[in-house]
Amino acid sequence: MQNYANQLKDKIAIVTGAGRGIGRAIAIGFARAGAAVCCSARTESDIKETVSEIKAFKGQAGAKVVDVADSASVQELYEFTKDTFGGIDLVIVNAGISLNTSIENSDPDDWLDVLQTNLFGAYLTARTAIPHLRARGGGKIIFIGSGLGHRGVINTSAYACSKAGVWMLTRVLAQEVVQDNISVNELIPGPVKTTINSQNDGELLAQLGTHEWLKTPEDVIPLALFLATQPKNGPTSQSFSLMRRDT
Repeated sequence: MQNYANQLKDKIAIVTGAGRGIGRAIAIGFARAGAAVCCSARTESDIKETVSEIKAFKGQAGAKVVDVADSASVQELYEFTKDTFGGIDLVIVNAGISLNTSIENSDPDDWLDVLQTNLFGAYLTARTAIPHLRARGGGKIIFIGSGLGHRGVINTSAYACSKAGVWMLTRVLAQEVVQDNISVNELIPGPVKTTINSQNDGELLAQLGTHEWLKTPEDVIPLALFLATQPKNGPTSQSFSLMRRDT
C-alpha cells in the first residue's frame, strides 16, 4: 500500500459507502494519510472490516450504519462522528447503487430506489454536512460522480440520471457555500472494478471504449487526496476525472 505520509493529519472525514470498493479504498487511504475516518454504509459487517483494516495499521476509524436516503439516519451519522472525533472537515459522498436494464424493461420501484440512494442520499449527506463544516471554519465535500452522469449509455438510465443530478448538485451547492470556505467538487473515477458494476470487464470497456483505463479502487485514492488537500480558496464547483477520454 502506498505511503500517503501525513497529508491529512488532524483532519476528520466521513466516507459514505465505505464498506466496499471506492469508498473503502478512500477511507483506508485517508486514514493512512493521518485522518480520523468515520466509515458508513448500510451493511455493518462491511464497514467493520474497513475499520479493522484501518486499526491494524493504528489508524483512527469508527463505523456507523447509515441509510443515506433517510434524513434521521444521516443526522445520526454526523452526530456520531462529531461525538467520536470532535468535528468534521471532509465529506466523501460515495454511497450508491446501480441498475443495469433498459428503460422499457425496468421496474419503476427499482429505478426510483437508485435515485433515492444516489441523488437524494447525496443531497441529504451534503446538506447535513454544511453546519458542521462551517463550524470548523470551512471544509470539503467531494461527490463521487460518474462519466455516465455526463454521457449516458444504454441500460444505465437510472444510474446516469442520478449522477447527472449529482453533477448539478455539485455546481449549485458550491455557489451557495463558497463564502463559508466550503469547497464542493465532483470526482469521476471512470470504470473501476467494483461490485456495483454487474458487467464483466470486457462488456464495460466495450461500452466505454477499449482504450479506457479499467482501474482498481485504490487507483482513485491519489485524486481524492488531491481534492482533500487543496487550500480553502482552491477549486470548487469543478469536475475532476480519471477517465482517459471526454466524459
